[in-house]
Amino acid sequence: MPSAPRKAFALRLDPALYAALERLAAADLRSVNAEIEYLLREALHGRGVKLALSPPAQDDGRSENEDEGA
Repeated sequence: MPSAPRKAFALRLDPALYAALERLAAADLRSVNAEIEYLLREALHGRGVKLALSPPAQDDGRSENEDEGA
């Protein structure tokens, strides 16, 4: 199943902060990107900010293996 589109942007972090994120992500079995997203959602929830649901990705009719050039 294709995932929803994501907004890509550059993020500059202090190296010590990135290292801490790497350790936390590894402990949670996530990528650093997924860990940052999780922490941001958790922080927004803690502040009472509700997120709108993202629209589901469009199914283009191709199987998952077709995207890999198999």
